[in-house]
Amino acid sequence: MTQRGCSVSSPDSGAASASLWRHQDFRRYMTGQTCSVAGSSISSMVLPVLAVIDLDATAGQVSVLAVLGQLPPALLALHAGAAADRYSKRRQMITGDLVSAAALATVPVAAALGTLTLAHLMVVSAVRSAAAVVHDAASISLLPGLVDRSLIQRSNSRIGALFAIAATGGSNAGAALTALLGPARALLGDVASYLVSAWCTYRIQARESTPAPAEGRRLWTEIVEGLRYVHGDPRLSVLTWVNATTSFALALLNTLWALYLLRFLAMSPTAFGVLLGLGALGAAAGALAAPAVARRYGPGPMMLTALALTPLTQIPLLIASPGLTWEVVIGSALFLQLACAGAAGTTQRSIRQIVTSAGMQARMQAVSTWLTCAAKPLGALLAGGLGTWAGVRPALVVGSCLLVVPFVVLARSPLRGLRQMPATPGRPGTPCPVVPAPGAACAQDTSREGSMDGGTS
Repeated sequence: MTQRGCSVSSPDSGAASASLWRHQDFRRYMTGQTCSVAGSSISSMVLPVLAVIDLDATAGQVSVLAVLGQLPPALLALHAGAAADRYSKRRQMITGDLVSAAALATVPVAAALGTLTLAHLMVVSAVRSAAAVVHDAASISLLPGLVDRSLIQRSNSRIGALFAIAATGGSNAGAALTALLGPARALLGDVASYLVSAWCTYRIQARESTPAPAEGRRLWTEIVEGLRYVHGDPRLSVLTWVNATTSFALALLNTLWALYLLRFLAMSPTAFGVLLGLGALGAAAGALAAPAVARRYGPGPMMLTALALTPLTQIPLLIASPGLTWEVVIGSALFLQLACAGAAGTTQRSIRQIVTSAGMQARMQAVSTWLTCAAKPLGALLAGGLGTWAGVRPALVVGSCLLVVPFVVLARSPLRGLRQMPATPGRPGTPCPVVPAPGAACAQDTSREGSMDGGTS
């Protein structure tokens, strides 16, 4: 099989070995993607408010709006990944950003003209989500070609921490913009974020080599090739299933979590907001600490420990009763849970990118995105059924038990004992060589340029 992936050579990747912050392309990439995450959080907060307050949407219509935002990743991820491995990744990212900006810009315009409808909002939600799939498939797979291989884990660590903080900041900004401008015009904040993201991507100077001609091969052939590639490598297969099973369990828990806290534990909206802030800090702390912890204890044991702790962090939630003491305990447990998620997520993403060859980066990530996104609506449906039939607390117990599954998947694989980060993309079943300490020079095989990837995703 001939590899046709596009390699990326950065003009300052060698000089960047000492510091990521001196790496211009990485700074531009990180700035654009962080703005995009913050902007998306604005829309995620504003769209339901706009539907309920301005358009009098029913609970069923709000659910349809949410589903339309979740379907495109499950339907388009594999196609977007194959396209990103075939064509220019930066062009695909910019296209996704501009389509999202254009779609969202129609909402305040329609609101100003008095023609905004719920159907319009649903179409915008679906288009924005589809464009985000196209953008993200290229974005995640572009990063490994921008930085020196010895900096891959640190790159993911910085990005994971910034994304966690940006998501929370975006939600808060969405609330502030809604109060100042109204929900429709608040979406202009997300429009601006997409334009900043497109501009930063355009300014990346790394050269993408033109992919080899497709030779008449259909996109579906390359999608199947990506599925077989992930299935054929035990490391990729295990980590992908860890992501998918975690996503399923968390979708069940997240569907009922806010309802349980606000209604059954009588938590105030202010306390709930503080709780979410603690969670974001935990995710950022875990992502930043991941490289040092992985170096000391090994990435395998670190990920296994994080997955083992995650179900235990649900216990305070399940036994809590209303009151400030339990709110503090639940907040601390959420901080630990998301710290584990941040550490394990950045590490498994780095491993997957390192062991994947350049021509398969986007398709490898697309397989993971496809499975995790398909698991979310299934988890939400199970949550609704269990919550109605057995009650909210029993449904949360089931979700907590399901968090044991990803731990078992990893514990039964050879990755549980991985003591060093891989250094080069290798064939399935071959030992993973040791990567030099960050800052050290790392020899590269230019014919098989590899690199590293949630949260879990």
